[in-house]
Amino acid sequence: MPSIIVLPMTTGGYAGTDSFGTDSFWGAQPTARGTRFALATAPEAERVELCLVDADGRQRTVDLTRAGTGDGGDVRWETTVPDVRPGQLYGYRVHGPWEPSRGLRFNPSKILQDPRALAVSGRNEWGQEMHAYRFGDPATMDTSDSLGHSMLCVVVDHGEYDWEGDAPPRTPYNETVIYEAHLKGLTQLHPEVPEALRGTYAGAAHPAVVRHLAELGVTALELMPVHQFVNDGSLREKGLVNYWGYNTIGFFAPHSFYSSLGDRGQQIYEFKELVKAYHRAGIEVILDVVYNHTAEGNHLGPQLSFRGLDNAAYYHLVPGDEFHYTDYTGTGNSLNVGNPLALSLVIDSLRYWVTEMHVDGFRFDLATVLAREEGDVDMVSPFFELVAKDPVLSRVKLIAEPWDIGPGGYQVGNFPARWTEWNGRFRDCVRDFWRGEPGTLRELAMRVTGSADLYQDDGRKPSASINFVTAHDGFTLRDLVSYNDKHNEANGEGNRDGESMNRSWNCGAEGPTDDPGVLELRARQQRNLLLTLVLAQGVPMISHGDELGRTQGGNNNAYCQDNETTWIDWEHADTELLDFTRRLVRLRADHPVFRRRRFFDGCAVDPADGDALPDIVWLDADGTAMGPEDWDKDWARSLAAFLNGNAVPGTGRHGSGGDSDFLVILNAAANDVEYRIPGGDFPSKWSTVLTTCAHHLVGETTAAGEDFIVPARSAVVLEEVARR
Repeated sequence: MPSIIVLPMTTGGYAGTDSFGTDSFWGAQPTARGTRFALATAPEAERVELCLVDADGRQRTVDLTRAGTGDGGDVRWETTVPDVRPGQLYGYRVHGPWEPSRGLRFNPSKILQDPRALAVSGRNEWGQEMHAYRFGDPATMDTSDSLGHSMLCVVVDHGEYDWEGDAPPRTPYNETVIYEAHLKGLTQLHPEVPEALRGTYAGAAHPAVVRHLAELGVTALELMPVHQFVNDGSLREKGLVNYWGYNTIGFFAPHSFYSSLGDRGQQIYEFKELVKAYHRAGIEVILDVVYNHTAEGNHLGPQLSFRGLDNAAYYHLVPGDEFHYTDYTGTGNSLNVGNPLALSLVIDSLRYWVTEMHVDGFRFDLATVLAREEGDVDMVSPFFELVAKDPVLSRVKLIAEPWDIGPGGYQVGNFPARWTEWNGRFRDCVRDFWRGEPGTLRELAMRVTGSADLYQDDGRKPSASINFVTAHDGFTLRDLVSYNDKHNEANGEGNRDGESMNRSWNCGAEGPTDDPGVLELRARQQRNLLLTLVLAQGVPMISHGDELGRTQGGNNNAYCQDNETTWIDWEHADTELLDFTRRLVRLRADHPVFRRRRFFDGCAVDPADGDALPDIVWLDADGTAMGPEDWDKDWARSLAAFLNGNAVPGTGRHGSGGDSDFLVILNAAANDVEYRIPGGDFPSKWSTVLTTCAHHLVGETTAAGEDFIVPARSAVVLEEVARR
């Protein structure tokens, strides 16, 4: 393995959407003569120094030349330095006025990270040196040198990497099953992964891990942030870390601490190996990206990069009070993608990860921030227009977390046509139903059929809904059925952090218990929730370890816990739950009736051929179709649906003529419910193919007109075995 890894670049440098012409490049580009460097700053910048840092920490500086002005007023600086080779560490010092009240925070004593750096080395040591202002006096500039305390950029050669014919799986949305995972937590305790590789890109690419996801039926691995991020100084003072990684400082650089090989470019090679391994298994790689804010925080945060280059261009500042930052994210700052400089950075970063790193899509954290134009949410903002027109980005999966904390920030159902969305309303409704909340039937029916009320009017499909019951933020699936209240004491905030309203139910005991009745109910509830998630129309997302019974001990905000709290405990995995999840995902994969491309319309499928049944029929307990008066009964806790297999083309038992018919019955009531199996035009005989309780055996048959008991708090799936 070479000490310095090289990677391919189709342009020889990364040419992006900047305003200086198609021949321009950004970042650091090795050439036959040395290395070219290019950087953009605010027009008020007076001088830019390139700092070349040796292995012993000594620096030599080279002045960049002012080379032009962009449409947004930003200034391009560039130079070529002979004899600078790959592996060279570098940063920038930018001279200019220190006038925080005007949004100008130039401070040449602070070495700045290149926003276009492809690799980052070292770590930040928090203290006065990393802050541009004097502690206790935010308006006064601090002159202590940050060199030796900060991370540095790495010059990376754009050589050859053997992708070995790698091609993206390109799984259609309606066939997609997403597995959201933390790269370190996925492998840190995995017994088959060599200890030196645990918690790294190589560990996540280990055959045992890839095999687990492939056997589970996952088609897309969604990795929590792997862009270069930093740990907050305040967390480090408490002995904690920013484990989740929603604290980005390098939008082009893979996080160096996830590399098992080194941080001088090796992280790029290792990440590519991960992508290639999953593609070989037919699994896409989606990145959770954080373009809504950076690690520099508010006006009291450190000076790492953007703040010292062009503070007013990269960030939303408070109108009339440019000393402070507008915070739509809860992190202290918000990236201003409405500005051409920030916009080109984001678009170029996305293109880079697709074209050079071969990723298959992105989940955008707090995506509503990307739609803000001068504070207002605008879904036809330049960012969305550029993505829609881009020949690269318009072809990959685009998933929005459709909210932020600013005014008008909740935008579920409002994103553009090419986008899919985390459907928080699905999560809340399914949780409420299974914990026995009254009056949930009407909304549950809407959610499990793809949320047409959110997506149909603007021409989107059921797959626009990314369905989830749990995610990294909140309770795990096991904790959702084991705790009524959060238990975040280990986070050091007096249990005040994290969501207090979790829509959870502990099944009769808070936390760990030896009560066999409670344990059995919890196991059943986990299966109920998974079944509802996976068989609902839309795209299911499983949170890592939920299929194994992972617990965080009731911590619903474990962002700062890099320990056994968050790592998957493979040794004590719930193998029965894992087997159930595998069978559940296989059922979905085998039957297109559970992954329709179009919304149900309730119309007869093919009356001319004798099939007068609609594509879906909601059934009452007596086997007849539900009427309008049945939907709003507060006491009702169960729901049954007939799914007409003839309404979808597929590869089920009827070949090109359609799929099998199914009955799905969900009973969240505390009592058994007796359902009459419908007769008439419905199939004459059914077989139990999946159940969340032991009352029924898989393979049991039931005839039309018979009574079928669905036990309390359980679900069952029946498949027709005799046609009408």
